[in-house]
Amino acid sequence: MTLQILSYEFLGPIKLSEWGPPMEEVIYLILRRERDTFGIIYAGESGKTDDTAYFTKNDSFKCWVSSAGEGNLYLAIYPMWGSEQDTRSRLVRKIISKYRPNCNKT
Repeated sequence: MTLQILSYEFLGPIKLSEWGPPMEEVIYLILRRERDTFGIIYAGESGKTDDTAYFTKNDSFKCWVSSAGEGNLYLAIYPMWGSEQDTRSRLVRKIISKYRPNCNKT
């Protein structure tokens, strides 16, 4: 399954609890399921990581759980292999500007 966000095809969503490393350079979305749709509650970017606790250590994790419940958190990613952080951050800012996820501090 894929999600169309702006003009980008994000892979997923999958339950956040089912995610496991490794992860390459990506833009990621944290979503909550709302019946048959998914709402974006957080947009972020990551370089390569093997950290199994990558998402639970995020400063906004408590907001995600508060917004959706831990069992209702989903992940979608847009791979950007070999990309620089500035490039990924620009796309994240565009997503935040359009969708206004409640767990992104603006």
